[in-house]
Amino acid sequence: MLTDTRTTLPATPSSASTGAANTADAALLREAILYTLPLYEMARMRAMTCPRRDTSGAYAGDSPESMLRWVNHFIHTRQLLGPQHRQVVTPNNDTLYTNAWLDLSEGPVLLRVPDSGSRYYVLGLLDFYTNPFGYIGTRTTGNAAGSYFLHGPGWKGDVPQGAVPMACPTDAVWIIGRIMADGTADLPAAHAFQDGFTLKSADGSYAQRRFDVGMRPGEQPGDPARYVDVVAAALRANPPPAHEASLAASFAPLGIGADVSSASLDGRQLEAIGNGIRTVLDEIGAPQPSDLGGGWFIPVEVHQSFGDNYFARAQVARNYIGALGVEEAMYIMADCDSEGAPLDGRHAYELHFTPGRLPQVDAFWSVTLYDKADCMLVDNPLDRYSLGDRSPNLLHEPDGGLRLYFGADAPADPAYRNNWIPAPSAAFYLTLRLYVPHAAHLDKTFAYPSITRLA
Repeated sequence: MLTDTRTTLPATPSSASTGAANTADAALLREAILYTLPLYEMARMRAMTCPRRDTSGAYAGDSPESMLRWVNHFIHTRQLLGPQHRQVVTPNNDTLYTNAWLDLSEGPVLLRVPDSGSRYYVLGLLDFYTNPFGYIGTRTTGNAAGSYFLHGPGWKGDVPQGAVPMACPTDAVWIIGRIMADGTADLPAAHAFQDGFTLKSADGSYAQRRFDVGMRPGEQPGDPARYVDVVAAALRANPPPAHEASLAASFAPLGIGADVSSASLDGRQLEAIGNGIRTVLDEIGAPQPSDLGGGWFIPVEVHQSFGDNYFARAQVARNYIGALGVEEAMYIMADCDSEGAPLDGRHAYELHFTPGRLPQVDAFWSVTLYDKADCMLVDNPLDRYSLGDRSPNLLHEPDGGLRLYFGADAPADPAYRNNWIPAPSAAFYLTLRLYVPHAAHLDKTFAYPSITRLA
């Protein structure tokens, strides 16, 4: 039997009961921030990457201060990213990006993709909680042309003939595409492929329209009042799945919820939320151990859904938002050598793949070097930022092995100059990307070569 205990509570709680309540509130607030941080980060990324202008040059808003952007509209990068591109951290240097933010609240969209021939590509689909719920591309749907009918969770109706239905968990969806480009000579053909993507409404008209993103580019989650309001708007527009609804509702008394406004919170509540945000950001930003040996570690493993692992979801949202699932791409990283010492460009390092032990992939692989200070590519006179199985003129060993070199200075043997990525005279880190990895990588039985510091 349930009993209303409000009339039996002591007028002044004991210090023990108050401490227990405060501890419980702090634990729940931590969970609330872990749960909702991906919503904030998706809203922030939408504000940063959703285009102000469409392909005709028309602005969505009437002033630079406007928060109106174009949605249901593709934008494409036309260059392989280099040191001059600083929009995202740890950028890949292998593929062109294609990007679209969808709003399905007013109806589905029909996505058409052209035939890619032998070109690897993937369109990753993220819901607004950052779950990568679907893929269109070489691995999953093949390289032939196709039509895909994307609809929100509340839609009911008929799917156009010939289109593949794709149910989206939220009305807001981020499409992040990667399209392989084999150097600058291949760019015109890659651009033509990008230009073949279209988004249309069910009636055949182009689906693009104006949308208020509700944020300004660059807003960070440190302001508790803004955090509360941004998350509230996101929860209203993209409610959690039914099995998580009661959990999300339990956060409201602490000041985080769909029906909460920062204006209704007092200074003590906002201070608690601000402290909670800082604590969570520190937790998810903590360094990780080398769990693969030789200096290598997997920063995070993304699957189709994070399930109830809200810590991992928040960690990816903050540090690796937009990462593909491991079946599509694995990201293996190293910021220390095989002895555990931080990688530093003032030293020289070798990565030796022994015969028959190159990465095992169905698409391709690469190693990219980044400045540890800003997580960006490092400007160098060779204009070389990554090496991999598509790199021309690599020197292989007579037995079929491969040695790659990293450091501010060129390898002592000039014959290996093509196997060298220049590093800054400071701390750096490496990312080994495996596109469509084989089972040996997925089940972690592959033996990654050690990163060895040379004398």
